[in-house]
Amino acid sequence: MAFNCKSDFPIFSTEENRGIIYFDNAATTQRPRKVIEAVKSFYEHENANPLRGLYDLSGRATEAYEYARHTVASFIGAKDCEIVFTRNASESLNLVAYAWGLENIHEGDEIAVSVTEHHSNILPWQMLCQEKGARLVWLEPDKETCLFPESEFKKITEKTKIVAIAQVSNVLGITHPVQKFAELAHKVGAIAVIDGAQSVPHMKVDVKSLGADFFAFSGHKLLGPMGIGVLYGKKELLEKMRPFLRGGEMIEYVTRESATWAELPHKFEAGTVNASGAVGLAAAIDYLNEIGLENIQAHDNELAIRLIEQMKNVPHVHIVGNSDPEKHCGIVTFTIDGVHPHDIASLLDTEKIAIRAGHHCAQPLGAYLGLPATARASVYLYNDADEVDRFVEVLSNIRKMSGYKD
Repeated sequence: MAFNCKSDFPIFSTEENRGIIYFDNAATTQRPRKVIEAVKSFYEHENANPLRGLYDLSGRATEAYEYARHTVASFIGAKDCEIVFTRNASESLNLVAYAWGLENIHEGDEIAVSVTEHHSNILPWQMLCQEKGARLVWLEPDKETCLFPESEFKKITEKTKIVAIAQVSNVLGITHPVQKFAELAHKVGAIAVIDGAQSVPHMKVDVKSLGADFFAFSGHKLLGPMGIGVLYGKKELLEKMRPFLRGGEMIEYVTRESATWAELPHKFEAGTVNASGAVGLAAAIDYLNEIGLENIQAHDNELAIRLIEQMKNVPHVHIVGNSDPEKHCGIVTFTIDGVHPHDIASLLDTEKIAIRAGHHCAQPLGAYLGLPATARASVYLYNDADEVDRFVEVLSNIRKMSGYKD
């Protein structure tokens, strides 16, 4: 399956970027013209502080902002009041740790976290354990298959209060059984916090079906603007939580001594909101819905399979993760004998191929696998088979470009 959508993305037609092969989509995606124009249109036609003014322009800004919230809610199967706009997935996860965790985690409690997590889904829970005297319990997949053996599910016990796990690993591309983890969490009275930053761009997500109590993602990884993120939280949980940030607009009434909070979700959105970012995110979701998440998932898997099958034939190249190419969700992480991942990325860049190299904000996973640094190619809907073939062609010469004779 191939999409003829590259012309929708202005960055690829600029003189300095013409011909670039952009394979760093797990870090951030490019923006289609529709998203750029939506942000521009907001500033040209609706720019005012939402939720505050009684005049027409502010009303239209509010309408645009709340329409964006409704679009996001519909996209992941939530209620409008369960969608909190943040800056990114990192802030969303921190919100849960501070606003839910500090009130509900106590000494001796346990927080189960997968070793495959991005630092954003580790550091808030480390903080929480340090503050409250709780303990992190690490969920570890099999190093060969990257799947969780049955023994790991048994680590969720009566002491567990939070199970935190990404739906899709940003390094391995593996789709974790988050629904099973959520079910186990609920059986012992714990909550399930799911990082959806890598899953939402590539597959249809329904937070209710997953059993998520909280679900976080970033707009910039699914064609939206930077600086806009989403936290989904079950209404009954959000209602009991105190605000994470305090200031303008998140209050109902303030006296010299105290304050009462605004209704959901506004009590978690202090200060002037990123209305243009929300509008841009809604436009990105509309764009993805027009193409169809099922089609995008099939396309990304098809390219990942093509990548992996060809890379397997290149001497000295080693794929990290499950041997099944269909279990990579558009992410292919690899090493090359004798060549540092940073050098791999730099050499590819000389051929206008952009990939990521380093620890990918997942150092505990690198330590667990004995791979402190790797290279990562990640594809998305505007990539195609010709780019895959060109990438592998250049990759085949990396060792020679590094001075090796074989």
